[in-house]
Amino acid sequence: MYHRIVVPLDGSKLAEEVLEHVRALAHCMGSEVVLMRVMAYPAYDYLLTDPGMSASLREEMEQQACNYLEPLANAFQDEGIRASADAVVVTGPIADAIIEFARGKKADLITMSTHGRTGPSRWLLGSVADRVVRGAGMPVLMVRPTKRV
Repeated sequence: MYHRIVVPLDGSKLAEEVLEHVRALAHCMGSEVVLMRVMAYPAYDYLLTDPGMSASLREEMEQQACNYLEPLANAFQDEGIRASADAVVVTGPIADAIIEFARGKKADLITMSTHGRTGPSRWLLGSVADRVVRGAGMPVLMVRPTKRV
């Protein structure tokens, strides 16, 4: 049913709590897991006037994301699950980048943790998870972490 599962991670332990659910789904369904990390790059293009510095910073951000994701993907592979890792550096909304990435990978499912914000903090900060659910056009599994990290 779910051949390819995209898992957006932000580098936090809270976001990683979705991985146990992804692992179970992938084992049961023989799914491929595609881990991704979106690195927001909003102001650097405008602050750095030297194009070389801007490109260097972008490469460094991508490398940091890969260094974070690759051990996680390797752990899935060690369990016999097909897994890969991709870093995405964007200047626009993170939710849009997740949706575009999942569509580009022909994903059947997006799984992610929600921070569970409510009230004013949700209104002020918005909800990437909410935007992904509303805009994905494919199933999205939201996992509320069991503990505050």
